[in-house]
Amino acid sequence: MAFLVFDSGIGGLGVAQQIHRLAPGQELIYLADNGFFPYGEKPDEVLLPHIVRVIGQAIAAFSPQAVVVACNTASTIALPALRAAYGSLPVIGCVPPVKPAAAASASKVIGVLATAATVRRPYLSGLIETFAPGCNVLSLGTPALAELAERKFRGEAVDVEAAIAPLFTQEGGGAIDAIALGCTHYTFLQPEFSALRPDISWFDPALPVARHTLRVTGHLSPGHNPQAGVAFFTGEALPPAILAPFGFTGTETCQW
Repeated sequence: MAFLVFDSGIGGLGVAQQIHRLAPGQELIYLADNGFFPYGEKPDEVLLPHIVRVIGQAIAAFSPQAVVVACNTASTIALPALRAAYGSLPVIGCVPPVKPAAAASASKVIGVLATAATVRRPYLSGLIETFAPGCNVLSLGTPALAELAERKFRGEAVDVEAAIAPLFTQEGGGAIDAIALGCTHYTFLQPEFSALRPDISWFDPALPVARHTLRVTGHLSPGHNPQAGVAFFTGEALPPAILAPFGFTGTETCQW
């Protein structure tokens, strides 16, 4: 059986990598909507129908047994619509790891780094109210980090200091000791984050999403999908050599 892993770009590859690590035999199909990247600065009324349409076309084309929306922005806006449209198909979303960050914080001042779209939505406020009621939560929505992650993935050297500095200049920001990464792209910037602020605990969503995916889909029967191991791109496709470490041996461009 194959799961469809979806993201606006390369961010979901971190989730795919963790799924492969936990379940080496699991078949995956990857879909990067990089032709519409970045998501974080686009209005909801544009993003929602676009995301539902693109994932719907992928479901029709690939017949996956589950869909992993490995994109925080897409998850916060489109999960209800996708689950309503495909009720019998498991659709797993991705949320900022606010809960573990709050639990780990000694100062009870935590940060959330995400896209502007994720920060402005009530979904994040609900997570904070539920899982960090005793914390002062400081959030920063920025388009810069996802773009830096894409550039790093292609081999460029990147500097994240200027992009994250506004989080710490907010009132109380000097006491932050834990940060939830609210975008799967940021998985690939963790070495830079940790090198810059080794005093902070950084929480990445990739492993929790992978674990939850395998829990939700544990009842499904194995099978073979002919598209397994292929990464599809709505924009320019990455070379297969770059994607091989993530379990994808072929790349294709799709006109969606």
